[in-house]
Amino acid sequence: MRRALVTVPVLFGLAGSLAAGPPDRPLPARMADTGGGTQLITAEAPSAGSTRGRVTWWELRRGRWMKVGSAPARFGSGGLVEGRTREQGTSTTPTGLYGLPYAFGIRPAPAGATYPYRRVTERSWWCQDNAARAYNRWVEPRPSDCRAAEAEHLITYRAQYARALVVGFNYAKPVRGRGAGIFLHVNGSGATAGCVSVPAGAMDRILAWAKPGKRPHLAIGTASGPTRITRY
Repeated sequence: MRRALVTVPVLFGLAGSLAAGPPDRPLPARMADTGGGTQLITAEAPSAGSTRGRVTWWELRRGRWMKVGSAPARFGSGGLVEGRTREQGTSTTPTGLYGLPYAFGIRPAPAGATYPYRRVTERSWWCQDNAARAYNRWVEPRPSDCRAAEAEHLITYRAQYARALVVGFNYAKPVRGRGAGIFLHVNGSGATAGCVSVPAGAMDRILAWAKPGKRPHLAIGTASGPTRITRY
């Protein structure tokens, strides 16, 4: 009887511990997918209507995700929306998990950067014209079927595109009307037109850190709800 009396409180203590759940794990460890590489950037907003949040970059070391850096972030003026159903022209940032095809910029790549990097020139455009063959692609020069009014002349965004990463949203097999020209870039004067932006110093640190052999991805999402970042 004495042993049974001692065991009951212990069992209650164990049950309480299990009810409390496991200790907090780093964000990448709680995600459904991280892209299969050993580097990950997360861009998390408090809610779908937010235009501000945080970008954090992580590295998988000996089986554990470690935070390398973090910075305040800006999102689209229309908030965030599920990437698979996003519509062009809504100024919303698409949630999801995306590859990062290459980097680009008006300025040279920062010291130590090894990621594929393309310099912007006066002839550099990003085509967003749904009728163009080069929809959601860098074009140089701008082809005749891509109207200037439906394209970004990259060099005119001297602050934002000083340095940037192309986000693989709607990129591999572009769906017309889904959206084009989504980047991780330097902050402008306010919320973005659908991109994710960070301070210039943070962008430089990300580019110096990102290694193509480590297959970095970008996960965009919210802290909770249908577009929560852990879904991706």
